[in-house]
Amino acid sequence: MQGAWTPDQVRDAERSVFTSTPEPVVMRRAAFAVAVHGARLLAETAGAVAGRHVVLLVGAGGNGGDALWAGVEFRRRGAGVTALLLSPDKAHPAGSAALRRAGGVLVDAAGPGADTAGVGAAAAGALERADLVVDGIVGLSARGSLRPLAAELVSRVAAPVVAVDLPSGVDPITGAVDGPAVDADLTVTFGGRKPGHVLGTGSVRSGAVVVAGIGVAEHLPEPDLFVLDAADVGAGWPVPRPQDDKYSQGVVGVAAGSATYPGAAVLATGSAVQATSGMVRYAGSAADLVRSHWPEVVATGSITDAGRVQAWAVGPGIGTGASGREVLRHALESGRPVCADADSITLLAEDPTLWDARDPDAAVVLTPHAGEFQRLAGEVGADRVAAAREVARRFDVVLLLKGNTTVVAAPDGRVLVNPSVHAWPATAGSGDVLTGLIGALLAAGIDPWLACGYAAHAHALAAELAAFGPEAGDDPVGAPIGASALLRSVPAAIRALRAS
Repeated sequence: MQGAWTPDQVRDAERSVFTSTPEPVVMRRAAFAVAVHGARLLAETAGAVAGRHVVLLVGAGGNGGDALWAGVEFRRRGAGVTALLLSPDKAHPAGSAALRRAGGVLVDAAGPGADTAGVGAAAAGALERADLVVDGIVGLSARGSLRPLAAELVSRVAAPVVAVDLPSGVDPITGAVDGPAVDADLTVTFGGRKPGHVLGTGSVRSGAVVVAGIGVAEHLPEPDLFVLDAADVGAGWPVPRPQDDKYSQGVVGVAAGSATYPGAAVLATGSAVQATSGMVRYAGSAADLVRSHWPEVVATGSITDAGRVQAWAVGPGIGTGASGREVLRHALESGRPVCADADSITLLAEDPTLWDARDPDAAVVLTPHAGEFQRLAGEVGADRVAAAREVARRFDVVLLLKGNTTVVAAPDGRVLVNPSVHAWPATAGSGDVLTGLIGALLAAGIDPWLACGYAAHAHALAAELAAFGPEAGDDPVGAPIGASALLRSVPAAIRALRAS
């Protein structure tokens, strides 16, 4: 399991490092890492490093110093280097001097011959010739979008970009981008990932993220966020053991669907089946339809007749009237873990007395999208992690906040994030599939926080496999999918994760 640390946590760790290692030495280590990984990218995209042209976008902070020292390393590898200084009087003195000695060229980005956008002639020419650009404009303390001159320079970049620590213009805490920002092909960060690498737009803007060890990692505290990788999910996903039977593998109950939304029942129940549950019990008005699609499911018309289960997945398509309220109440009273989605969340928001039915010893998982979250607790806001943490703590639940980056918060403050570079799961019925996956994992006895993380990861992978499956042909952006296609890809996703 990977971690992500806030800028404050990283700065505290750096201060600990500086007590035994001079700060300039640490900067040189960071710059060397940027140059090594940048040189690999340059060799891949331009065929060589020697004889190519590297442009540094240099701001006033430490990241600008890292970029300048990286320029020295590029010069040693035979590349031409031009540093565009956004604030020449504030550029890192030692880095600037070292680059001059190495034969690099330092240019005032707004120097002589500036065009109508304020970019100097030498700077404009350097960007036109660039084979690689290093983004050292701002550091982790910066907030907000790029200033006009920096934004104009970035808009003219056509070459691959290596970002120092985090792409400039991306919020380091939330990953949000509210204006001009750098799109990096590669980000070299130090000690550990930052929240901005895995949240919001930042997870896409960062490109491939490489964590360079510069002596900081051993001084870092517990991560602020966790990110599961495929190996984590594959190792944790329940599979039958030799001594297992259908009951010991977990019996999940699904209460979903109605005359108006029968498809929700089919999708949620099918997902629980595909997730390797030992047994799936369905309760609801769509029992006949569910049996026709999934004959292995034990289906009944009422939740009171469903029989014993180890967890409930309840909510998709049950409606927000009296019958839906009673279904949710029964699940909450069962003493079993409950994954409450869709209409269940609306019911809990509209009728807080339903919380009184909850068994205090049984876990509850809520899986809202932004609109359902608003009904429950108000606007999500820019800081999705803080919002999810607060609601998880307030209601004593595990909260899975849906989005391109899924955020899973436990009541004790732990947070998992599942970043995704695509939006294929954003289709009607997709949430019903996720509900079934979570319910199956809860029934298997997986910790609810991890169950949500595993399910979100598998769900995103299944959507990707569906989008780039046979129907997509050679289309590099994938073919549009529906929730049924996503559901059919769940077994393939689980197999791929198990093989990781």
